[in-house]
Amino acid sequence: MLIYRKTSVTMLRAALFFCLALVVMGRPHIHEEHGNSMSKAQLNQETAQDNSVSLVNTANKEFAFRLYSALASQPDSQDKNIFLSPASVSVALAALSAGARGDTHKQLFTGLGFNSSLLNQDQVNQAFRGLLDKNVSQDATQGTAVFVDNKFKPNPEFLDTLKQSYLTDGFTVDFTKSTESADTINKYVSDKTNGEIDKMVDSLDEATVMYLLSYIHFKGTWKKSFDPQATREDTFEVDENTKVPVQMMNMEDNFQIYYDQAINTSVLHLPFNSSYSMLLMLPDEMETLEKAICPSHVTKWLKWMKSKRYDVFLPKFSIKSSYTLKQVLSEMGMTDMFGDRADLSGIAEGQKLAVSEVVHQATLDVNEEGATASGATGVTITLLSFRYIPILMFNRPFMVLILDCASQDILFMGKITNPNI
Repeated sequence: MLIYRKTSVTMLRAALFFCLALVVMGRPHIHEEHGNSMSKAQLNQETAQDNSVSLVNTANKEFAFRLYSALASQPDSQDKNIFLSPASVSVALAALSAGARGDTHKQLFTGLGFNSSLLNQDQVNQAFRGLLDKNVSQDATQGTAVFVDNKFKPNPEFLDTLKQSYLTDGFTVDFTKSTESADTINKYVSDKTNGEIDKMVDSLDEATVMYLLSYIHFKGTWKKSFDPQATREDTFEVDENTKVPVQMMNMEDNFQIYYDQAINTSVLHLPFNSSYSMLLMLPDEMETLEKAICPSHVTKWLKWMKSKRYDVFLPKFSIKSSYTLKQVLSEMGMTDMFGDRADLSGIAEGQKLAVSEVVHQATLDVNEEGATASGATGVTITLLSFRYIPILMFNRPFMVLILDCASQDILFMGKITNPNI
C-alpha cells in the first residue's frame, strides 16, 4: 500500500499486506512444417518476453529471502513469529517504480533485484501483467488497488500503467475525511481477503493524496486432510525454558520428506488440492537455517524428496503479523524514496512526493482441512521398534513456505516460534 500525502513535502506512505505469486510463462510450440510458423520478429519478441518474465520471476524469489533475512535480523524480531508475503511487497514496489525516476528508480530496481542492463521498466511492467494473469486459481485471488484524492491529479500515463500492467482497481476518495476514507480502504481490503484482514489502516493523514495497495488471499485444502479425531493437546517447546500447550494434529501416511544434512534440517512437503504446496522446515538450529536458506534450497528439496511412511505431528495455529518496513527497505538500499531526495515525478509532475512508510500485514491459519493465508532440541525423528514408522514432530520452532510447486514461486513464508501468539 502506497500512500501519498502533502505536507511541506508531499509524502507517499506505503502499506503492503499479502503476496503475489509469479509464474513463468511458457512459449507455445511452433510447427513450421504445418504453415503456422511465426515470423522471426514475432519469435524474437516472444522469446524476449519469456526471458523478461523469467528474470522478474527469479528476482522476486531472491527478494523474498533477502526480505525475510532482513526482517529476521531485526532486534525486535528475535524469538518472535515471522510471517509475510514478500511478493506482495515486490508487486507494490514494482508498481511504484513505474512512477520513479533517477536515483530513486535505480534504488528500487536494484533493491528488487532487477538488473537494469537486462530489464527496463516497460519489460518489468509487461512481465508483471503476464504473471498476474497467469496466477489465478480457486485457491488464490490477488490484485492491486489505488485510492486517489479527488483534488489530486496523477499523470494519466502512471494510472494507465497501473491498470494495464498491475490490474489495478481505481477509486476516488476525499482524504480530508480521514475516517471515511480509511473505512473505504478497510472495506475493500476486507472484501478482497475474505475478512482475514479487516482493518488495514486505523486512520489517514488528511494530507494524503494517494493510497496504493496490493493484496492476495489464499485458502488451500490439504490433498490429504488430517483427521480431527486424531488431534490431541500436546506441548510445544518455544525455547529451553518455555513450553506452551498446542492442539497437535497427527497423521500416519506416505509423505515426501527430505533431510538436508548440510544445514541439519528436515523438510516436509504437504500438497494442497491444487498446484500449491506447503513446505515445513524443522532445523536443529533455527539460526543456521535462516542464514542459509535461499531459492536453490527449495529447488533441491523439491527435486530430491522421497516418499516414505511417517507419523507426522503438526500443531494447529493461527498467526497475524504486521510490519513497518521503512527501516528494513532502507537497509536494503531503497533509501531515497523515503526522503527529500525522492524523485517520483512519474506519478505527478510539479509536486514533490515521497514514501513516508511501508506497512505489511499477513495472516496464516493452519488446521486439519488445510491452510488459509491472507506472512532447542534435535530433529525429532525416531524409529518405533514395534511399528517401524519414523516420527516427524513439529513441536519446536520451524519455518514454513507456501509456494507454487511448478514455478517455485513463493506466496508466503515465515517462522513459527510460538503457535499460540
